[in-house]
Amino acid sequence: MHKLSPLALAVAGSFFAMPLAFAAEEVAKEEQKIEKIEVTGSRIKGVDLEGTQPLVVISADDIKNSGANSVYELLQDLGQVRGGTGTFSTSESGATSTSTPAGQAAASLRGLGPSSTLTLINGRRVAASSFAAGTQNFVDINSIPLAAIERVEVLATGASAIYGADAVAGVINYILKKDYEGAEVTLSYANSTASSNDATVNANLLFGTNIAGGNLTLFADLFDREGYMASDRDFTKQPALQSNYSYLPKLRDGVNINYYSARSGNEIGNPNCTSPLVTTEFGEEICAYYANQDDQLESPFESQSAGFIYTKDINGLVWNTDFFFSTTKSTAISSPAPIEQVEQINPDHGAWVPETALDIYPADYVDFLYDELWIDPFDTLAGQELWGFQYSARFNDPRTIENKTDSFRLTSSLGGDIANWQWESAILLSQSKSKQKAIAGIYNRYKYSALVHGELCSDGSIANFDEDMGLSCSSGQLLAAFNPLLQNDAANNALLSNAQEVPTRDGKSTVYGWDLRFSGDLMEFNDDFIRAAFGIEARKEEITDTPSLNARARPENRYLVDVFGFGSSLSEADRTQAAAFAEIYAPLSDTVELQLAGRYDYYDDFGSTFNPKVGLTWRPHDSLAIRGSWATSFRAPSLTQAGVKLRTTTATYDCSANQTVADLYCEGFGDVRRPNVLELGNPDLQAETSESVSFGFAWSPTDNTTLTVDYWQFSHEKLVDTDLTAMLARTATDASVRHCGLVPEGETGIAYNPDLCLVTDEAGLTVEDEGANMAQILDAWVAFDEPRFAELPLLRDHVIQLENVGQQDVKGVDLRFSHTLDFAGGRLGLDADWTHYVSFERNKAGSDEIESLIGTFRYPENIASARISWSGEAVYLGLTALYTSSYQDDISRLRGRNIDELTDLGLLDENGEREVSAWTTLRANIGYDFENASLNFTVDNLLDRDPPAVYGTARGFDSINHDAFGRNYRVSFSYFF
Repeated sequence: MHKLSPLALAVAGSFFAMPLAFAAEEVAKEEQKIEKIEVTGSRIKGVDLEGTQPLVVISADDIKNSGANSVYELLQDLGQVRGGTGTFSTSESGATSTSTPAGQAAASLRGLGPSSTLTLINGRRVAASSFAAGTQNFVDINSIPLAAIERVEVLATGASAIYGADAVAGVINYILKKDYEGAEVTLSYANSTASSNDATVNANLLFGTNIAGGNLTLFADLFDREGYMASDRDFTKQPALQSNYSYLPKLRDGVNINYYSARSGNEIGNPNCTSPLVTTEFGEEICAYYANQDDQLESPFESQSAGFIYTKDINGLVWNTDFFFSTTKSTAISSPAPIEQVEQINPDHGAWVPETALDIYPADYVDFLYDELWIDPFDTLAGQELWGFQYSARFNDPRTIENKTDSFRLTSSLGGDIANWQWESAILLSQSKSKQKAIAGIYNRYKYSALVHGELCSDGSIANFDEDMGLSCSSGQLLAAFNPLLQNDAANNALLSNAQEVPTRDGKSTVYGWDLRFSGDLMEFNDDFIRAAFGIEARKEEITDTPSLNARARPENRYLVDVFGFGSSLSEADRTQAAAFAEIYAPLSDTVELQLAGRYDYYDDFGSTFNPKVGLTWRPHDSLAIRGSWATSFRAPSLTQAGVKLRTTTATYDCSANQTVADLYCEGFGDVRRPNVLELGNPDLQAETSESVSFGFAWSPTDNTTLTVDYWQFSHEKLVDTDLTAMLARTATDASVRHCGLVPEGETGIAYNPDLCLVTDEAGLTVEDEGANMAQILDAWVAFDEPRFAELPLLRDHVIQLENVGQQDVKGVDLRFSHTLDFAGGRLGLDADWTHYVSFERNKAGSDEIESLIGTFRYPENIASARISWSGEAVYLGLTALYTSSYQDDISRLRGRNIDELTDLGLLDENGEREVSAWTTLRANIGYDFENASLNFTVDNLLDRDPPAVYGTARGFDSINHDAFGRNYRVSFSYFF
């Protein structure tokens, strides 16, 4: 028998409901009934919930007038998804394992993170991306075709009582078009007014017709966007600060001789550096690298999608099937990989080069270097002992990663009426498959090292060495040695291709689901009806993330990934889940309505949870609804978090969060460090929990005026993350997590330079001994080694495990106002949205101390928009202002040399702080509707305002809350057949 793919099974399964529909015709009612609509936030159909909950609806007209080319662009102005660091786009894509997966984007409500926002399509789930952002699984909203969306409903309050896991911050529900008749084609072109080519081309088709007694709606969408670099914008061409330099220049620019090999203890800059030498805080003259020269502000992105929705009414039974498939492709780049010594004893020490490499320099300079250098012996991979020195450099080509994702989603449902009850049952299959391939800038560390030492064979193997016979290859020929000091030599540069590798990464995420729901009148009460909904559902989720062998950290290889600068996770997990839910809507009086909901979820990995919700609405007047709700929610540990076997990444430790950590590992400063770590999953993780409260009112004094005001708050606990700061703080008192050399397999903790065990505290205890005084060991190390930095010497690949380590509490107020004025020639609209964050508190990493984030870096206090629009018989136009308030720059976490430069430039206030300016941009759009066509022209950032300067990030601006696109325009034309 041939094994059918999940897609084939799903397509076949979608038609199973057809014969059942005919078999069940006898239960259908003869009379035609008006369809009862289910609104996001409730499973009860047909109840007028207008005003009872803070639901934001982006209508078809809103989508048309937005000028958006993608779902991310449609949502990016919504106050509920702005603020904080949760929402991200392809501007954060990169080629490293800690970056956003290339070409993907996610929406986060209230800044609580993308995994705390539930994404639905037509009220049902979507498979998460197989490549997590960090360890957070999320739904890639770039995979959802904008052309298929009728409207978007956003409920930014806890909703697990209705929808289950992940609805901690709320729900974004994408409602697809259906029952469409006719055809339309839309073509659009967008670009910035900058000199670079940032063009976006988009074409979509929508077609609907009645066929076989039902309605078939077809859609297709093609999207192609160019990327652009920091070098394409005037304000990012140059580094934000001259002190943002790296000691690792590109090979072609001229390598530095590492300070570890210099007698003076200072880095020695290459006299042939292609850029002016930079003076460091130590007074050195070095050849430097600035990351902005390879910073990709937006990755190129392509997508194609198509699908259908078929709806058929069979004597009162409704059969509905919707299917879409999308494929996306994007290429992301990151700065060229640093070149490290193969054993990487200390990441501050460079790779070794034989002293013969100096022969390229004039004799007088060689004599100078011999006076300045320690020429030491070192062992090569083939077993030679050579004499040489260490150098600091990175490769020439940026790390370039190509990502391709194929996604599909299919649901098929059958529903009907039994007495006063509506029922519906559906099956769901959703899958996302991604493949990542490093196409440039990735080199094998062993091959490269052998190439520099003249030990690489043409077949990629390491040469054999014999004291008498010298070097020889078992197969292939011995290649010439690559000289990293030699610049602009074609033959020398061509040798590098022999060390290049193409690591890959394959991921697949699948969701299988089934549900059965009932909705109807429960009983008469107060001359009305108590209405209810209840149901059951079952779901199975699977996820795999499998990198090629050369991209994995393996114990047999001392956890060194075979290639420089590219790591990834090895992850595999699955789970099954079952749930039962119930919801009641009760009119307690003519003016008071009650909503009660509860849901029980069982997971076969972490257990069960029950989440209730209580909502109350009081209507003292027909024009006024006062509303409030309380609910609990949960987020199940993601499958990536539960199933990570070993993830190579970097982790952040924040010296401002813990003074002990600052004193031992940061010379007392409060900066942030990002060392290499190995991250382990944890099958014992508990679910994250949340409690949410909201109350407010909706007031419509006239048919043309609506004002809503809502206060909301979330208390989010048991957050899953790794906590390197806490692990480092733990080293002050816990010897079990202190290791001289690599952390042994099966253990966790911090890895130190092995030489640290050569010193002791005043009691004679080493760093690995229980009771050792770490401050005294630090003093002893400084006296023994005379290091450049007076801090404990970390090695690499500290091993940390995911845990439930954090909490966050956020409170705020939303205000929305809409008013229209009717005139003889048309309608004038006035709209305003404002989100005010009252507080956002989170525990500092590695500390129980709670820090207040509102007004700090990337957490603006106020986000708002205001729009004035005019719509006439054929013409419509609008002007929108988008506002993000000021907040503090991230000065405290900068290096001392950065702070010194900012002080010299006079950019800091008397408290050593700096405020990032508020940012307001304007969007204008104009459109005209012909008899069978429409034309729309939109200009974003009308005044071409640069984003505010931000020095707490190397980019020089905040790519989360601002953007670098500048003035850009979009023209679209639609024709209706």
